[in-house]
Parts: sequence; structure tokens; C-alpha cells
Amino acid sequence: MTFRTLDDMGDVRGKRVLVRADLNVPMEGGRVTEAARLEATVPTLAMLSDAGAKVIVLSHFGRPKGVDPKLSLRPVAVALAAVLGRPVAFAADCIGPVAADAVAALPDSGVLVLENTRFHPQEEANDPAFVRDLAANGDLYVNDAFSAAHRAHASTEGLAHVLPAFAGRAMAAELDALDKALGNPAHPVAAVVGGAKVSSKLDVLTHLVSRVDHLIIGGGMANTFLAAKGMNVGKSLCEHDLADTARDVLARAEAAGCTVHLPYDVVAATEFKANAPHRTVNVHEIGSQEMVLDLGPAAVEALADVLKTCRTLVWNGPLGAFELRPFDAATVALARTAAALTGEGLVSVAGGGDTVAALNHAGAADGFTFVSNAGGAFLEWMEGKVLPGVAALDAGAASR
Repeated sequence: MTFRTLDDMGDVRGKRVLVRADLNVPMEGGRVTEAARLEATVPTLAMLSDAGAKVIVLSHFGRPKGVDPKLSLRPVAVALAAVLGRPVAFAADCIGPVAADAVAALPDSGVLVLENTRFHPQEEANDPAFVRDLAANGDLYVNDAFSAAHRAHASTEGLAHVLPAFAGRAMAAELDALDKALGNPAHPVAAVVGGAKVSSKLDVLTHLVSRVDHLIIGGGMANTFLAAKGMNVGKSLCEHDLADTARDVLARAEAAGCTVHLPYDVVAATEFKANAPHRTVNVHEIGSQEMVLDLGPAAVEALADVLKTCRTLVWNGPLGAFELRPFDAATVALARTAAALTGEGLVSVAGGGDTVAALNHAGAADGFTFVSNAGGAFLEWMEGKVLPGVAALDAGAASR
């Protein structure tokens, strides 16, 4: 797809620019506890402000059912000002006279956060009248919230059809990285897919086998595949009822010429807790009272050799119970290998909440080409789905 970026906007001095950001950050006691999403939108907001635009920020926060003071964006606006390093005004509504008056009072280069768009049910309904009410406060529209792009809401999709639409810096960087990872990647391509359940990532697996050369399966879902191949996985987390589904994925992969990598040694324990007594065993020797909590060192070494042959890597999900030492070893080791190979030219793209946490835990996130903070949107992209907020930015989709 082709899309316009901030570089295509021309002179924005004095123009009202509606920026759909993702300010849906974790908070505790009225304070933001993780500012990564705020930091991600700084390049767009700062560039527009420096260019003299009136910058008007739209975002949702949580899942309110109507107006909920506990889910107000007011404290987030305060945190954004600290991250942005310049004043940020706040309006107690995103439409109507309150929003209009705040926009009218905003000077050139000023930044304003409007109240939680989801305080209005019309936001999630993508109601045309609500879209027009939002658009009344802007001359241009910028979507900088890839993490919300899988929702066809008024502020994420509707506005792109009624105002000249552009991708913000974070959105453009995300789309560029995703295109390099699966859209038009350099082959061979490897995908690491971990996590607890096959059922939650079935569409991901089915899509990837036709797109990548190597599919590395870890986490609890690897147990389902091992069981489907006739192995006893003891008391491991396993979806035995999906054995036929797992075999179907393996058959699809073989037909597509995709090599599926399952572990042949694992770390097993009888208790799910940190530092539980454990042993490394061949997958054919898992005890009936044991549960698989990580990939074994031989498997990790073999997977590292696979990555050394690849030019592109996409990663979603941990390989083991990384939150419990020492069952984080496989995830840490392979993530560090991927980071090192990235320094030698591998294009590595990762995303998903647990993935980001796992890579940060490994100290490897900064070594990847791109790490996405998006959760559901990243997963749907890996499933091959069209993301409404992205499709609406396609310059060829509609004439404006």
C-alpha cells in the first residue's frame, strides 16, 4: 500500500491537526507506570508543534461504559506534557462546545488532549455523525496509533475518509518494519511463535506457513504439537483436543515448503514455580508427572543455527515460562542470538505484550530492528488480516 506521511503535509502553520495517538497506558494511583506509548508519539507531536500546527490529540483509554471519571485522560495529558517537554492543554470532551472552545483557544504550536473518545458509544460504532463532530475540530488527520488500527472506530478509521489523512512517524515506522518482515521480506524468513495455546494463534500459524521458510514453535503450544506427533507430554499445558488441528498445520507447512521446528529436548519439572527442581530430557522421555516449562539447550543451539541462515525474523511469544527462572533460559538465549545477528544484517521484527516483556527481560529488545508495542493489532497483522485503520490510510483507496 501507499500512504502519505508528515513529509507530505506541506505548510501546517495555523492548521488544526487531529492526531490519533495511543495514550492507553498503564496507570496506578493516578500515575502513569509505563510511558512507552507516550514516548512513541513524541516525534509526531513535536514535529507538528515545531511546524506551527495546532496539535489536537485523540485517544481512547480503557473500556468505559459511558463517562467514567476513573478513565479520564486528564492525568495522562499531564504525563504526556512531561514526556513531550512542552505544555499540554486538556479538554473535558472530545466533541461539542467544550472541545470546540478548547481548540479555538489553542495557539499555533499548542498541544491539546481531548477527553477519552470512548466516553461516547458512537466512537466504537464508527457513527458517521460522530465522525463529523470529531472532524469539525480539524483540518488534517494524522493516525499515529498502529496499536489501535485493528479497530474500525470513528477516530481510527472514520476520520481518514473525511479529512486529508496521513501516517504519523510511529505509524509509518511500524508499517515499514512490518512490510520488511512479512510483506516483502528478504528470504529465508524465520518466524518464532510461542505462547500458551495453539487456539489463540491458530490463524497466525496457518498464515505463516505460507509466508515463511522456517516456523519455530515454542511455549505451551509446542506441547500440543508434540502430543499430536504421539509423544507423552505428561502434565504439561497442552490442548489435546487440537491434535488434528496441529497435524493439519504441519501438513500445510510441508505442502508450502516451510520447515517447522519443534524442540527435541526440553526442560521439565513437576512444579510450576521459580527454581523448581527440573531436568533436561529428550522429548520422548518426559515423565507422566512432569510438565515442560522450557526448550532445552540442544534445541536452542539448533534454532540459533537456523537463524544464522536467515535474512528476516518475525517473533511473537516466549519459548518457555520466561517469567520463572530458570525457565527463561531458552527465550533469553535465542533472543540474544537474534539481537547479535541483527547487528550483522538480520532484519528482526517482534511484537506482542509478552514478547516485548520477554525481550526486555533478555536485554535484547534494543538489538532488534523493530519492536512493536502493539498487541492485538500486531497479532492480527501476523494473521494476515486487513487492519481498518491502516487500510483507510491507503492513498489509493479513495481520492481526497
